[in-house]
This record gives sequence, structure tokens and C-alpha cells, in this order.
Amino acid sequence: MFNFLKDKNKTKDNNSLLVKVGSLLIHIAKIDQNYTDKENNIISKTLLELGANNDDLGKIMLDAEKNENDSNQILGFTKDIKNMDEKDKEKIVEALWSVVYSDGSSDMYEENLMRRLSGLLYLDKKVVGNIKEKIKNKINK
Repeated sequence: MFNFLKDKNKTKDNNSLLVKVGSLLIHIAKIDQNYTDKENNIISKTLLELGANNDDLGKIMLDAEKNENDSNQILGFTKDIKNMDEKDKEKIVEALWSVVYSDGSSDMYEENLMRRLSGLLYLDKKVVGNIKEKIKNKINK
């Protein structure tokens, strides 16, 4: 489980952060204008791995979807995520690349967004590139 979710007494705060993570994942899933069930499943699985409980997952996904639909920029999604532990951010980037490559390839819009996100999340471009290669290799096996 991720470091930011260790305190079970902060469920409301955790769910708020999970909504932001979900919004970011949904945003990248929609950027190619083809939001698939496979991408939705990756996002749900990721949120569960991040600590969402099954009872809250539906509401978190609905809130994330609404949040993503109502926003015209990604800064609101990344604002709190950028302050997370480095390993947690890397796991989120891994989930983002998994969504990007869920259809077997990436397009220029997805690549551009991932480059922007590496800066917004204060992650080294080399680390993000290594994560990308790991996901591509996993997909191509």
C-alpha cells in the first residue's frame, strides 16, 4: 500500500487524494478520445491498490469523472500529488503509462501530456522514461 494511505483515520482526505489521482488517470485515458473499459479497469484497479476500499470505489470513480469533466487543466489534479513520496509518484506514473499503453501504443498527445506531468510532479525525466520502457516491455511480451 502506498505511504500516503497508511493512516486509516484519514479516509476522507485519502478519498479526496484518490479522486485527484483518478481524475488524472481518467484525463489521460480520454486524451486520445477513446476511453475504453480496459482503461477504466486499469484505473479502478490502481485506485484499489492505492488504498480505496471496494465500498468507496464507485463514488471515487464518479467524483473523479465529474472532476475531470469539470476541469480544463491538470494543475488541480497534480497539486497534491506532487507533494507525495517519490515512490508513490512513480507508482502513479506507472499507472498512467499503463493506461496510455492499454491499446498497445501511444500518440503524440499522450506523450506530450506525460512529458508535462513529469515536470508537474517533480519527477526526473529519466525515471519517467524508465517507467515507460518497463510498461512497453510488459505490454509487448
